[in-house]
Amino acid sequence: MIPNLLTIAGSDPSGGAGIQADLKTFSALGGYGMSVLTGLTAQNTRGVVGVHPVPAAFVTQQLDAVFDDVRVDAVKIGMLATADVVTAVARVLAERRPPFVVLDPVMVAKSGDRLLQADAVATLRGVLLPIVDLVTPNLPEAADLLGEPEATDESTMEAQAKALAALGPAVLVKGGHLGGAESPDLLLERDATAPVRLTTGRVVTTSDHGTGCTLSSAIAALRPRHHTLPDTVRAAKEYLTGALAAAGRLEVGHGHGPVHHFHAWW
Repeated sequence: MIPNLLTIAGSDPSGGAGIQADLKTFSALGGYGMSVLTGLTAQNTRGVVGVHPVPAAFVTQQLDAVFDDVRVDAVKIGMLATADVVTAVARVLAERRPPFVVLDPVMVAKSGDRLLQADAVATLRGVLLPIVDLVTPNLPEAADLLGEPEATDESTMEAQAKALAALGPAVLVKGGHLGGAESPDLLLERDATAPVRLTTGRVVTTSDHGTGCTLSSAIAALRPRHHTLPDTVRAAKEYLTGALAAAGRLEVGHGHGPVHHFHAWW
């Protein structure tokens, strides 16, 4: 069965992140991709120059149009921009109950530009986190969600993963910001007492635009095909590592370039 996969996220006109990265990932991994737009951005590999949120009522209308007609096997959530949009998405997902939902809490772009309004963080934490199956923050995002300093070691990563898991979802805290030869992630499943450590060798490249979008989309695409969440995340990390390693074959932009989503195809 070809899985039907829905991304709820913002647009990146340069194609490296947001719904463009999500749809590329879904396609590369053999899924049928669908998208609900939550915001338009004016951005490229150098940074974000503008954000135009989509009204919450129209986000709801898009979601209902998809769920009324199409079987949805997994959902990936990215940039939500405003508290109203967060609330609208949470309301529809609570009603529709798709089998698997992964939230990539897109809050600040790699360039430092804010993609989730500061007053929406509490809504994301209190309304959406309790109903998703997995949340995938990097270290700055985990700190932002918890109102704590950014983790600088794996013991603090584990403590923050447990604090986020107490809100309801399984948690994948991504340790790429730690530096070093490895890129360690900690996966804490619901009701687990200790996380699973998942690591890969670090790929040295400046073409890392959209890595968070790509990983969470890969998890959504692969979840219907794997029996366990750790196996799903391992497969998604393997895909992303390949996309990073092949990114130098692309010639896109003058800043942080995109990963090569179709590295296994082209």
